[in-house]
Amino acid sequence: MAFNILLVDDSQTVRAVITKALKLAGVEIGQLYEASNGVEALQVLDKEWIDLMFADISMPVMDGEQLVAQLAASGAIKSLPVVIVSSAGGEPRIRRLKELGVRDYILKPFVPEQIRKVVENVMGVPSHD
Repeated sequence: MAFNILLVDDSQTVRAVITKALKLAGVEIGQLYEASNGVEALQVLDKEWIDLMFADISMPVMDGEQLVAQLAASGAIKSLPVVIVSSAGGEPRIRRLKELGVRDYILKPFVPEQIRKVVENVMGVPSHD
């Protein structure tokens, strides 16, 4: 099954690395959308069907925590799996985000295998190696 995926990170390089990791992990991608902050992500979500979203925490305009809070407040996070990919860790932050509905949290730097496992766990289907 191919997934429509939204990558939300202010670094184009990081978005490219996640894209490469998804491909190396054998994740079937339908459409790949990109946003450089939470506001752009919400604009994409208003127009497109997204199966899975990877989001950073530290971004300008609207950061990942604000984005997750908004998705939680609207109820959208219940049907949209959100995975945080960030160098900003910390147990209290991770716990708070998971309480809001984030499905998983990947710390940077990561390897493609971590992306594959998260997609399998969050989406409930194995990727194709």
